[in-house]
Amino acid sequence: MSGYLKYVWRPVTGGRHAFPIAAKKTPPDEQVQAYCGAKAPASELHDRSEVDWVRERSCMKCWRHLADKGS
Repeated sequence: MSGYLKYVWRPVTGGRHAFPIAAKKTPPDEQVQAYCGAKAPASELHDRSEVDWVRERSCMKCWRHLADKGS
């Protein structure tokens, strides 16, 4: 198994979703897509607070996708 991150969880509007790690380098004015298909502005992947993490639920579609891949 690689020591490098392959995905990142972020609390964006509508839930805490998993995104490919490359999404963190997407320009803020572009859209990124979570593993479940949810889309969000790339700007929402940055500067999230701990309160954001607490308030948003984990997306179970993203969770299952990653669990099925063994990631």
